[in-house]
Amino acid sequence: MKVITSREFNQDVSAAKRLARGEPVFVTDRGRPTHVLMSIDQFRALSGQRESIIDLLAIAPGTPDAELAPPGRW
Repeated sequence: MKVITSREFNQDVSAAKRLARGEPVFVTDRGRPTHVLMSIDQFRALSGQRESIIDLLAIAPGTPDAELAPPGRW
């Protein structure tokens, strides 16, 4: 478990995100934990959620939004 202050988080969000890829990161405010940052995979495992069709379409290669619109609408 990693712990960072809210100031450290605000100064380098990218570093906090990198840390959260491996394990949850606790963000503290005045020494008390206030938030937890974790990867979406960790969150889904914890909550029992699975990827939705929206998630899958968002990462589908070569699928511009225009192709998803009904014919004649754009």
